[in-house]
Amino acid sequence: MDIESMSVTSNICIDEEFSDDWFAIRVNPNCERSTVSSLKAKGYESFVPLCREFRNWANRVRKVERAIFQGYVFCQFDPAVRLPILTTPGVAQIVGTSSGPVAVDPRELSAIRRIANSFATPEPWPFLTAGVPVTIDAGPFRGISGRLVSTRSNLKVVVSVTLLQRSVAVEVDRSWIHPTNEYLMEYAVSGAQ
Repeated sequence: MDIESMSVTSNICIDEEFSDDWFAIRVNPNCERSTVSSLKAKGYESFVPLCREFRNWANRVRKVERAIFQGYVFCQFDPAVRLPILTTPGVAQIVGTSSGPVAVDPRELSAIRRIANSFATPEPWPFLTAGVPVTIDAGPFRGISGRLVSTRSNLKVVVSVTLLQRSVAVEVDRSWIHPTNEYLMEYAVSGAQ
């Protein structure tokens, strides 16, 4: 009887002590959705950003949803209490260093969540460090910062999760974006020389 009451009490404490930090979790192949469902069943806030794409099967085309960052999900938990996360079916490991889990940058995660929850068509993109840094001023992605790339006739803003070295691109209208202050400062310094 005492053991049961202690475990219930410890679960309540875990819920009350959740930090605001989100962590990336490496999951087994094609287990993103089932792992998120299991984590939510345990009471953890978690999500997997999805993208839609068209696939050809035999003589038909189907629209399917898949994880933008295949093999990864995001979860909010107390990093000192990792065992319930690690024992969840589908979880391979928590992304971090030898000293423990490393939190995902909240601005990057917020941008990824907004893109994934929009009606736009995000697509996975190679991790990008080059490109003009821009901020989106209008439209559904107002306030998001990323790097500008041009593909044929359209512009895309690439938003990265630095911890995972993964990126996602979303198409934007030219009138929605402007270069960030860091780019303008860099341009002014290099132009003055």
